[in-house]
Amino acid sequence: MSDIEKVKKLREATGAGFKDCNLAIKESDGDLDKAVEILRIKGVSKASKKMSRDAKEGVVAISGDQKKTSIIEVNCETDFVAKNEDFISFVKEISELNNTNNSILENLEKSKMRNGDTVKNNLVALIAKIGEKITIGKTKTISNSNSNNYQYLHTVVKDNLAKLAVVVSLETNDNSEIVKTFGKQLSMHIAASNPLALESSSLDKKIIDKEQELVTEELKNSGKADDIIKKISLGKMNKFKEENSLLTQAWVMEPKKKVKDIIKELALNDLKIKEFSRIKIGE
Repeated sequence: MSDIEKVKKLREATGAGFKDCNLAIKESDGDLDKAVEILRIKGVSKASKKMSRDAKEGVVAISGDQKKTSIIEVNCETDFVAKNEDFISFVKEISELNNTNNSILENLEKSKMRNGDTVKNNLVALIAKIGEKITIGKTKTISNSNSNNYQYLHTVVKDNLAKLAVVVSLETNDNSEIVKTFGKQLSMHIAASNPLALESSSLDKKIIDKEQELVTEELKNSGKADDIIKKISLGKMNKFKEENSLLTQAWVMEPKKKVKDIIKELALNDLKIKEFSRIKIGE
């Protein structure tokens, strides 16, 4: 095989440019396997230079079934790359592997892809080929006994890839269309309303403390009496907790009712929201 043919084969295998492939073939004395390793090492160098840049675009992918569902966020720098076929193929494949690995990033990175190499090495190669910073962001796997998962994708890029994804787990022995419809509607509600927790008691203390700090700062120079400030502060904090807890949020399809009211109306005594996950790209 001539050097030109080797360069062509190396380009097809790695997606690297002609100049890089030509230099790698010369450096490896025509050994294709060594040339691939040389490009990988150079790719690591190129990738590391890109890691300081912002990657706030990309896609969120959902994989699995109603019993076990996983979400994974993969970030890049531009929306143009988010629609690139190589990028999309990479995300779709690692989305399935993420579900197999229960969203444990360390295990995912070590997993072998269809080409026989690890996710970590394939990511480095993709960065070198595309020329943008690409990172694996938030991941979540939801699997609960006696529960079914429902999902919603918003602003779909392709198939199971979107800009925002939601999975919600409902526990009930009822498998009627009423429950399925509610599951779908609830996942859409979560996408629109972005609850931070299922109920107020589950809200992160750091978030509560930060909000209290902002409210206190806002009222500090109001000139009102301390007892009035205390009442206003308490009211604002209660409203914040209500608006950010799923069960007490206004139901998006009927805002005069809360999510807990809709559940009550379904009259299914064993129906429970077990957990949910909402991932929006770059958020």
